[in-house]
Amino acid sequence: MESSAYPFVQASDEPTGSLLLRVAAGEDGARSALVNRYLAPLERFARGRLPLGARDMVDTGDIVQEVLIRSLNHVAQFDNRGTGALFGYLRQAVLNRLRDESRRVARTPPRDALLDAKDTQPSPLEELLGRETLENFERSLLTLEPDEQAAVLARVEMGMTYPEIARDLGKPSADAARMFVGRALAKLSRAMAEASDAVERPPER
Repeated sequence: MESSAYPFVQASDEPTGSLLLRVAAGEDGARSALVNRYLAPLERFARGRLPLGARDMVDTGDIVQEVLIRSLNHVAQFDNRGTGALFGYLRQAVLNRLRDESRRVARTPPRDALLDAKDTQPSPLEELLGRETLENFERSLLTLEPDEQAAVLARVEMGMTYPEIARDLGKPSADAARMFVGRALAKLSRAMAEASDAVERPPER
């Protein structure tokens, strides 16, 4: 049983798809269970994605919680395209909000302030790939199937465990989830390498 982000809400091992159906039916307990499930992974994903100049003005955790709750409040409008679709939906919602904050801060005159130390570290993805390859990662990610994208996002960007990934992607075991993630990452690596080669290859005359 996973730990709860809210001390008075019991964490749930119920599949995400089942919880989504209950949220759409208006069950507050299911919404709270999904907040508990995704709050910490989304915070790990968002950490370090704001520019340095914004980190003294914005709390990443507050942004993630606000976006997560708002997204789940509008889950009836969510197009559930199958396994892993919620990952992309929530990730894109957080990215959009972070980009809005970055644009807002860029229009704000700089001020002298101490940076929030907990937000000065690079994101897990930046640590793995390096900032200069993020654009290639984003493009190559779109070449994967939706469940493959979800597996990569869950493991690499959100830091979820294999039992958690197995639960959310409907895999029979943690080992099955581990193998699936490995295949998805290998496919992503090939796509990224091909994209890099295409950029570096001189045009034919």
